[in-house]
Amino acid sequence: MNLIPVSDIADLRISAFRDVKERDLTGRQGLFIAEGEVVLRVLASPASRCVPVAVLIAEKRLEALRDILERLPQDVPVHIAPQDVLDGIAGFHLHRGILALGRKPEPVDLGVFLDGLPERAVLVGACGIGNHDNMGGLFRNAAAFGAAGLLLDQTCCDPFYRKAIRVSVGAALRTPFVEGVKASAMVEALEARGFEVLALTPSASEALAELRPAPRTAILLGSEGPGLAPEVIARCRPLAIRMSGGFDSLNVATTSAVALHHLTAVKGL
Repeated sequence: MNLIPVSDIADLRISAFRDVKERDLTGRQGLFIAEGEVVLRVLASPASRCVPVAVLIAEKRLEALRDILERLPQDVPVHIAPQDVLDGIAGFHLHRGILALGRKPEPVDLGVFLDGLPERAVLVGACGIGNHDNMGGLFRNAAAFGAAGLLLDQTCCDPFYRKAIRVSVGAALRTPFVEGVKASAMVEALEARGFEVLALTPSASEALAELRPAPRTAILLGSEGPGLAPEVIARCRPLAIRMSGGFDSLNVATTSAVALHHLTAVKGL
């Protein structure tokens, strides 16, 4: 391990970790902050699509994390600091005592990504998902149910936002995705490659439970409240999740879990 003791919050070597919450709002030019042991394990694993750049941990966590830290490349600095110094650097009490700096993967072209998928695949398309908890939930569910990846339209929030990564339990670091795609282009590209595109909407007359999925299936999900745009729904096969008690919809992350379970259970993925 490349251990570097830190005793001063003004130490220039840890400047990338300073004032985490404020810098979350402005971005880090291709880098991101990951928080917590579970996420660090994913970042350090062979499954990660991202590159670890640096680590900052509380001194008291060193021995418990040694097995993870020893898997990092030797050129990745592991900064260790007393808890009070760590809190001063981050700008808040970091009770998990673990921060890591990572580099985002190179952007993926939509056509290249789709052309590389197998004959049987499930994808998640997200339109207008601006809540980072929901974004993290989508990635977690996609990974849990074996989806081949996600397509994010240009109005979605950043899946590499610290909270989104944490909620995804690191799935955002290892699950393939394409971002910045207009919904219409998303549907067109999917259909051109033999995908049946499903639009999840409470107003649909057909129930998800009645669906027998095609070998290649994509589910499109919209933001809570507005949902998918009518012109997008019109280009897809609309489906609804039937419910009782006067409710007409679920949280979008929960909806993705229900839909992915149905699609992957039937397909045996």
